[in-house]
Amino acid sequence: MDISVKQLEEATSIRRQIDNLQQRLSSILRGTTPRTGVAPAARAPRPAQTGRYFSPATRAKLAAAAKARWARLRGGATTTTAATPARKKGQLTPAGRRKLSQLMKARWAARRRTTSKKAAPARKKGALTAAGRRRLSELMKARWAARRKASK
Repeated sequence: MDISVKQLEEATSIRRQIDNLQQRLSSILRGTTPRTGVAPAARAPRPAQTGRYFSPATRAKLAAAAKARWARLRGGATTTTAATPARKKGQLTPAGRRKLSQLMKARWAARRRTTSKKAAPARKKGALTAAGRRRLSELMKARWAARRKASK
């Protein structure tokens, strides 16, 4: 495709006119005045409009509510009483921290009491007592004696 510089400039000019007319049309349909001062070619193409359309009155109400929220957070005009400071969510109160500390101390003390009360060390599983070992020894000696007697 062979395009001359003149044809390219003409196409660019037509494109600018189309962008300008589309902008004017959309501003008329929305009830606002068109923006001027920004050349359409210098502006980046806008993505397709998404979301809901809010009237200017609704936008003003939303902006006022947002400003009030930010003022409350910054410590400006507040609707809550000054006697109750705002508490961060998920934080322990000093009373809650004290109660938790007492519970943990009681738990640790109970654990220390149970480990120090061991009177006799626990017998290892599978270990023989002295009496059991003696009995086993006697049984084995009897078995070996019976084998020796059978083999003669």
